[in-house]
Amino acid sequence: MTVVDAEFEEFVRVRTPALLRTAYLLTGDQHAAEDLVQAALERTAARWRRIDRSGGPEAYVRTVMYRLQVDRWRRRRRVVEAVTDAPPETAGGDDYRAADLRLALRTALARLTPKQRAVLVLRFYDDLGEARTAEVLGCAPGTVKSQTSLALRRLRESSPELADLLTEGALA
Repeated sequence: MTVVDAEFEEFVRVRTPALLRTAYLLTGDQHAAEDLVQAALERTAARWRRIDRSGGPEAYVRTVMYRLQVDRWRRRRRVVEAVTDAPPETAGGDDYRAADLRLALRTALARLTPKQRAVLVLRFYDDLGEARTAEVLGCAPGTVKSQTSLALRRLRESSPELADLLTEGALA
């Protein structure tokens, strides 16, 4: 095993849980999130030697994830999502309030369009600005603004508390 391979394995071991959380927010499905992270890591592994470590390989992987997800949305005209009553399996002990908030957020995000969900995840979970979000999604900053507005309006209609917590960064 080379040093480069060891670096990549360490990166995957340490950062995969955080990448999975973001992927889950983008996809709304645990299995799709795992597939998305796997695909992004495959592409990253092929370019690992060329990725600037000082700029953060995680930023590279996240950008690959966002672009892969946008490509999937564009290929599918009609999105069918299944919202279940059971929460995703998670490790560790959580208080009931945090678990309830996560379930409510999951349900609320599932009601949004894929683009609206991506905009909210990038803007409020990953704390990207409008310009960077537009760059990652390959759209105009005006689209990011309008999709954010529409998504927050829909969230506020279903759960004002969730929308406020999301915009305050309390759910990240």
